[in-house]
Amino acid sequence: MKIEKNTVKLPVPEKVKRGFCRYCAIVMALTLLGCYSMTAFAAGDPLEVISNLSDFTFGLIRAVGLIIMGWGIVQAGLSIQSHDPSQRSNGFLTLAGGIIITFTKEILNLITG
Repeated sequence: MKIEKNTVKLPVPEKVKRGFCRYCAIVMALTLLGCYSMTAFAAGDPLEVISNLSDFTFGLIRAVGLIIMGWGIVQAGLSIQSHDPSQRSNGFLTLAGGIIITFTKEILNLITG
């Protein structure tokens, strides 16, 4: 037995449509204006630029590692609550991977000396 649902779209007044279009145009214009008006300060030493880029990249990697580590903690906690051994192993593996990703810079510094 198939149940049919009749949905009726409510009419939107023309004044509301124009107002929404203007709002969208203003938001897009301000977004583009903000993107184009950013100033970039160049460093005098090229090695300093590479160092800053490296620090930024490792900061992003650390943030991803912290997110993965948090998700691993959640998975491990839920598996302990539900007594699911396969989920528990996945949780602890995710937690270990998050720890490794979080401390990637320190691990590479230890390896390279």
